[in-house]
Amino acid sequence: MGEARRRTSQGLPPRNKGGQNKNESQRILKWLPVTDQQRNQFINLTIRGGWIGIGALIFIWLIVRIVGPAAGWWVPADLRS
Repeated sequence: MGEARRRTSQGLPPRNKGGQNKNESQRILKWLPVTDQQRNQFINLTIRGGWIGIGALIFIWLIVRIVGPAAGWWVPADLRS
């Protein structure tokens, strides 16, 4: 019995041709070795990195503008007389 007949008799779908599994992600461009899943991971990584950068900027600004002058480490230039 051939593979196709066996699969149909068992109620299975036809075998994938072309060697590509369904769980493999398609490439963005055929000549570029980057898949859609890798593109999405890169986008998520850059978004997360952006938010980390924004948080670090706010933290440093609070140190420079509030904590440092309150502790007497320095005086901001716009508050000097």
